[in-house]
Amino acid sequence: MTTETSFPVRYAETDQMGIVHHSVYPIWFECGRTEHVKHFGFTYAGLEAAGALLPLIRLTCEYNRAMHYGESAHVRTRLVKAGKSRMVFGYTVHASPDGPVCASGFTEHVWTGKDLKPVNLSRRYPDLFAEMAPMFQAATGE
Repeated sequence: MTTETSFPVRYAETDQMGIVHHSVYPIWFECGRTEHVKHFGFTYAGLEAAGALLPLIRLTCEYNRAMHYGESAHVRTRLVKAGKSRMVFGYTVHASPDGPVCASGFTEHVWTGKDLKPVNLSRRYPDLFAEMAPMFQAATGE
């Protein structure tokens, strides 16, 4: 399942040439990931309140086409891999809903407790793991 998050490219996100700065795309990935999780009824604040954190451990981004001030960013997010200890999200960024891919990438996250030590979500937070099953199933088909 893929979700889409859209917003205007803001002037502050561009460099002197009017091109979106490369550092902005990971922020847009985060916006897409936050909305994707919300689609399944969760918020990062709610996960953190339950004691489950999901820090980033890997990020990739490939730039295909420059984006400019005045365009709209359309971030398509999908959960690529969902497990008891890690999650991988995939992203594509488009300047229009049906336009070409401007950037794409992945982020990998590990489940931890508040002490930032990795945990097996199904063992440490079994109720949360059960609640998240529909999101995991949408990604893995299992």
